[in-house]
Amino acid sequence: MKRYQDYRGLGPGDRGAAVAMGNFDGVHLGHQSVLALAHVAAARLDAPFGVVTFEPHPRAFFAPAAPPFRLMAGETRAHRLAKLGVERLYELPFDAGLAGLSPEAFAADVLAAGLGIVHVVVGADFRFGRRRAGDTAALAAFGRGLGFGVTVAPLVCDDHGDLSSTAIRAALAEGRPEDAARILGHWHRIEGTVLHGDKRGRGLGFPTANLAIDGLHPPRFGIYTVVVDVLTGLHAGRYGGVASLGVRPTFGEHRPNLEVHLLDFDGDLYGAELSVALVAWQRPELRFDDAGALVARMEADAAEARARLAGLAGVAVT
Repeated sequence: MKRYQDYRGLGPGDRGAAVAMGNFDGVHLGHQSVLALAHVAAARLDAPFGVVTFEPHPRAFFAPAAPPFRLMAGETRAHRLAKLGVERLYELPFDAGLAGLSPEAFAADVLAAGLGIVHVVVGADFRFGRRRAGDTAALAAFGRGLGFGVTVAPLVCDDHGDLSSTAIRAALAEGRPEDAARILGHWHRIEGTVLHGDKRGRGLGFPTANLAIDGLHPPRFGIYTVVVDVLTGLHAGRYGGVASLGVRPTFGEHRPNLEVHLLDFDGDLYGAELSVALVAWQRPELRFDDAGALVARMEADAAEARARLAGLAGVAVT
């Protein structure tokens, strides 16, 4: 998949895609319905299958002091879109210049002149342009004048209601990763580079790989059963694991992070890229009075994670 960080100065070979457009935070099943229609349009028009999205998320641009809300970082979103067959990812820089464009200017300058799109698919609630003044009807009208087609994908629901990023955030905040996975169509993942920590886990017989969660909507703190994909390095592959997400209260309050212990693994993961799927929430964070009590509970946590992972035999973790 080719990634582009701007819409200006693209060569002829980088233009002319049929695209899905939106923020796609989480790339949930509702988003996937938009992507599927764009994929069909690309095949029909013999055009590359692309995505137009925004980085940073517009909400972060307009409210930089708001609590973290993103379900996935840009890199994680790119990994998920690549898995769905996207060939071109246009990550438009959302800044004051882009935010200030009128709907007509956005359609003309960005979509038509900049990207040269041949077709665009958006969700029924899509808004664009300064002060979100443009809607799907306006986009269709601009497309007719500028020479690109427009498809509006209906909102997708299931038996529990709308498939939305808001519902996913609620499920994760309440420690229900299984419900988040139902809406997402895949396990919620936290990805990043393994950082050096205080190495207490290794001293206790439970070495951990530490990932930052800065800028992400925090799932409920506690212990999780996880499936870990090591994406780079000598130990690349898939492993079962148990993880602690939170502030490590036994050792004082720390900046929230994700500490992952890979089961039946012995190796150095510093600097490797990990993708950690939250499979099940096991228990809340607890404060222990001594190392012995902590280790005993960690052993029980690992045993519970093994049992839960055994129950996933034959279930695809994506």
